[in-house]
Amino acid sequence: MLYKAFLLITVGCLFSCQNSHDANQLLNQSISYHDPENNWSNFADSLKVIMESPGRPSRTSHIYIDLPNDEFYLKAIRDSVQMESLLKRDSCKLKLNGSEIFSQEEAEAYNLNCERAGMYKNYYTYLYGLPMKLRDEGTLITPVAETREFMGKTYNVVEVRYDPETGSDIWYFYFDTETHAMEVYQFFKTDDSGKKDPDSGEYIILEGMSVISGIKMPKTRTWYYNKDNKLLGADVLQ
Repeated sequence: MLYKAFLLITVGCLFSCQNSHDANQLLNQSISYHDPENNWSNFADSLKVIMESPGRPSRTSHIYIDLPNDEFYLKAIRDSVQMESLLKRDSCKLKLNGSEIFSQEEAEAYNLNCERAGMYKNYYTYLYGLPMKLRDEGTLITPVAETREFMGKTYNVVEVRYDPETGSDIWYFYFDTETHAMEVYQFFKTDDSGKKDPDSGEYIILEGMSVISGIKMPKTRTWYYNKDNKLLGADVLQ
């Protein structure tokens, strides 16, 4: 009887346990793939990103991120307009077309301010720091991951929420089942009760790979709406 019970438990687990995984273990495996030498915490390097959006001119962004010194620099060029921002610890410097002197009307027209500069710092540091950034304080990893199909491929998927002070969106990160490379991520908005709105948010397809300071970063990120799969745009790492 004990032997039969053992067989039943073992066979049952083969069918039911294969679709669930330890999320923290999967995340560690993905971090080991993308950042095998643990370089992210000391990252200090430059990125060049081309943003392409339907019906709009492309934007070229020259980015410098220095995590040890808490420094972020961005020079964004679209058409003939060049905007620069430099954040270093508590200081903020802005330039428009190479000059620190510009009117309030120009600042409003081009959304050139220190709050916007801080948003870009968080945006680029988060996206190009994934999946390592999922170890930041305030990140809530759902303990059990699941196996899910997305666009015809099977992935291990980790759900991530955040402390209310950090954010209210629900994120899903899709990892290759063999290499543990991060290949897709997706987010949804929530209502006041924390319930997910299935018609909100976006999903991002990651393609190709560039190695920057020993870290494997996706070369192309293509953004789509969850609701209707409409293309939003793409960021291409040069």
